[in-house]
Amino acid sequence: MRIGNLLILSVEAADDETLARFDSESRATVLLSAERAAALGLGNRRESASGHPVVIRRSGWMTPADVRAIADAGQDFDRFTPGALEPMESCGFPEAGAAITLARLAGLAPALWLLEGTSDAVEAKTVWVDGAPEAIVAARARLPIADVGDAQVVAFRELATGDAHLAIVIGQWGAIPPLVRLHSECLTGDVFGSLKCDCGPQLREALRLIESSGGGILLYLRQEGRGIGLINKIRAYALQDRGLDTVDANRRLGFADDERDYGMAAAMLRALKVPEVRLLTNNPAKVEGLESAGIAVVERVSHHMPVNPHNADYISTKKSRSGHLD
Repeated sequence: MRIGNLLILSVEAADDETLARFDSESRATVLLSAERAAALGLGNRRESASGHPVVIRRSGWMTPADVRAIADAGQDFDRFTPGALEPMESCGFPEAGAAITLARLAGLAPALWLLEGTSDAVEAKTVWVDGAPEAIVAARARLPIADVGDAQVVAFRELATGDAHLAIVIGQWGAIPPLVRLHSECLTGDVFGSLKCDCGPQLREALRLIESSGGGILLYLRQEGRGIGLINKIRAYALQDRGLDTVDANRRLGFADDERDYGMAAAMLRALKVPEVRLLTNNPAKVEGLESAGIAVVERVSHHMPVNPHNADYISTKKSRSGHLD
């Protein structure tokens, strides 16, 4: 984002390549929210109470990795800072507060690079849309799960879109490729127990199967409604209530039968250092998607749930029109 002659980049989202392009002389300062500055012991009480962001001077020891660690509260108890942080001032101009608010709304850490005096000839980095997706590990933590036990949740950020995806890592799989499930987000089924689909039961059973197999990974992908989004998915539900099946409902709304892509899933597996998997799925598109992105599927493991009167047609359509396997 640019405000006047000031270029503002997210500390969390700007990779080394981006910074090298815009800040080759390593002169960018760092803008922190008042709350984050106070947590780091920076800024005085009046500044923190005012809600004004605080600007940190760029010291010689502050590499991009160091600054990302400073922005990440999850590293506060492990981080070693090789030098002192020097607050320059409380940044009271309204645009600074607005920039911090935008970062929060985007789900990003409230920490920004500030680069003054950038030339109009410098163009914004082109956002990737057609190449291989890039995934960065944003956070990880222990996650005890009912009926499964101890697991680890790893949060990934998709660089091109800013979307957050999760990996649930269960157990240890040793030399055998892990059992992996690609689960696309389904709010109605996963959270509310909708009977119109089999997503909720598939999710819970996948976690159980991964645990009982000795270990593996469930990737929870933000691809609601086969990639058409939550609101369009509800619109598709309304069309299904009028007699259309899932395929025709999506097409009526102007979408393909299935808008999902599994390149991000492959990027997450690469980040977890998993080059080959046993894939828990009935959907051949998931097998093809992973393999085309460089992840070897050494075995497909079937994954079926009981049918109920509300989803019988939905499951039948997946087989007859979407090519799902037994």
